Amino acid sequence: MHVYDWAAANNLTLYCAKSKELVFSERGVRGRPVQPPPPSRGIERVKSLRILGVMVNDRMTSADHVSHLLTACSRQLYALRVLRAHGTPRESLCDIARATVISRLTYCSPAWSGFCSCSAADRERLNAVLRRCRRLGYLDDTDAVSVDELFQSVDDKLFEKIVLNSAHVLQPLIPDRLPSSYDLRRRTHDKLLLNKT
Repeated sequence: MHVYDWAAANNLTLYCAKSKELVFSERGVRGRPVQPPPPSRGIERVKSLRILGVMVNDRMTSADHVSHLLTACSRQLYALRVLRAHGTPRESLCDIARATVISRLTYCSPAWSGFCSCSAADRERLNAVLRRCRRLGYLDDTDAVSVDELFQSVDDKLFEKIVLNSAHVLQPLIPDRLPSSYDLRRRTHDKLLLNKT
């Protein structure tokens, strides 16, 4: 429909076999579902899609991504157990757990963790992975205690990189703070966060 017209207008060939269609919809009046538009011809309609390593579903929740993460972390915990059985020292196991499990949990977390914060069940499932790592001795006391702390530290690092790098691609989204006549506690940056919904 419009996709075919857009592709033709921009001198592009639409390869339907590699294309997927994902329809985002909100709830209708009084909780009744909204009827989605008819599917595009030759393009498969899916309920969830993996985009740059993040599972996105048609309900804009993180449940599919969290399930995918838990499966991957379980595999990595099995590999850590095998390494420990072969005599790998505890310090090395902690380094490997940070490089595999923790980095997997924090990959792209500023993009998807906001959806996870709405669901206590998703947060609890992710916290269970961290507790299991700590119980098995793969994480020490200096590592994050909960996924909320983990996500907050990643968000803080991203914000710090944006503020300190004037050529950062997200820099225009954070305007400078307006000067004020009152004197309050000094901030660590001179940016003003916009209210986004």
